[in-house]
Amino acid sequence: MSYGLWLSAAGLQTNEYRQSLTANNLANVETVGFKRDLAVLRERQVESAADPQQQSYSNPLLDAMSGGTWVRPTYTSFEQGSIEHTGGEHDLAISGDGFFAVSDGNTDLYTRDGRFTRDPVAGELVMVAGDGRYRLLDEAGHAIAITDAELGPVNIAKDGTISQGGTILGKLALVDFEDRTLLRKTGAGLLEYQGSDRPNQGTGVILSGYLEGSTVDPATELINMIEVTRAYELNARMLALQDETIGLAVQRVGLIS
Repeated sequence: MSYGLWLSAAGLQTNEYRQSLTANNLANVETVGFKRDLAVLRERQVESAADPQQQSYSNPLLDAMSGGTWVRPTYTSFEQGSIEHTGGEHDLAISGDGFFAVSDGNTDLYTRDGRFTRDPVAGELVMVAGDGRYRLLDEAGHAIAITDAELGPVNIAKDGTISQGGTILGKLALVDFEDRTLLRKTGAGLLEYQGSDRPNQGTGVILSGYLEGSTVDPATELINMIEVTRAYELNARMLALQDETIGLAVQRVGLIS
């Protein structure tokens, strides 16, 4: 098979991946606390360089050629989003580094989405994400409960201390991680940490009555979408031309024989 066919096919797969990431970013332009994803690519090594023990055959001419493009794990940019005032009693934003810790009762997850509400039954501060309800955790890993709403409004200080009517109810957990590349999106603005070490204390400041906006710039993503679409079309055209060339070669060899 033509070597160029493999390269063009790899180009199609790579740009399809880039397109899906860009489309997802655009779909979350207005999503609170959303962090945009970046497609990371690298050059694919030829087989004799990638695994020399399994590839005994080596050709200097072929080894000097590129192996095409290869997709690396998706990189999430954790840059700060814009802080917008909402006035919501339970709306929270983080200015600086850190994540809110939440739990569904089985798994601890992390988020920058600060749209919390008070559960009318248990009185706990929760976030509703997708089909689940996740309790906001304090520094000890416990849910934060507001047992009596009649005591007055809830006050949340910049260090995360939660009080009501002069009574301190707890201090919410603000955590961060040494290696953020181990954070994986699970949907609905939630992140799961796949490392084994414990999270560190976040250095950000809690802002009550504010929310953090998405970090997606629609103009940048639209430009990326145009670029990716053109690259995909060029690879598809090259694939078709090479297929046509192979067909002509087969026909002419058949005529000569």
